[in-house]
Amino acid sequence: MVSARRESALNGELRTPRTRLRAWRASDMAALAAMNADAEVMQHFPATLTATQSAELAERIQDHFAREGCGLWVLEIPGVMEFAGFVGLLRVSFAAPFTPATEIGWRLVRAAWGHGYASEAAQAALGYAFNMEQLEEVVSFTVPDNHRSQAVMQRIGMHCDRSEDFDHPRLAPGHPLQRHVLYRIRRAEWLARADANRLTDISDISELRG
Repeated sequence: MVSARRESALNGELRTPRTRLRAWRASDMAALAAMNADAEVMQHFPATLTATQSAELAERIQDHFAREGCGLWVLEIPGVMEFAGFVGLLRVSFAAPFTPATEIGWRLVRAAWGHGYASEAAQAALGYAFNMEQLEEVVSFTVPDNHRSQAVMQRIGMHCDRSEDFDHPRLAPGHPLQRHVLYRIRRAEWLARADANRLTDISDISELRG
């Protein structure tokens, strides 16, 4: 049975001044497939995805929401783009020195790059992680050459220690994308940043609606 909190995450939404993180719709599948087939979007992943693989990804995202109470929401830019990608939270599913852990992640269509949407939406996701999920820490990771994604991590207050760089266990030894950098932010750090900006309540940066 799905708890009330999980039902809220699955069917609700997070809002910021410019973005909306919402539940998935059947109408999102074509846009998701197009994004995952874009070689530039997928530059720092092992491969682009077929339409079938994208549909399987969407199914895994829904399963994660139901099982864990959080997941990857669709990123919508109201009045601009109905589907701009996804942003959200995932339980890290492999063993590593920093696990168990919850990851914040995002993937945006190219038309949404360079507008600050990822950072704005990711802040709302962090608010959900620390206020609704009551997590003590959130991590994020990517390959060293993914400077765009690392810039988002830094803008939302995450920090890295290069001594924590790790080899992704799901990539073969010697794979060019195997090495990853790890970023972290603790709940106390996020609350301190929020307080400094007079944003101590999640409702000041996003609106959670069931």
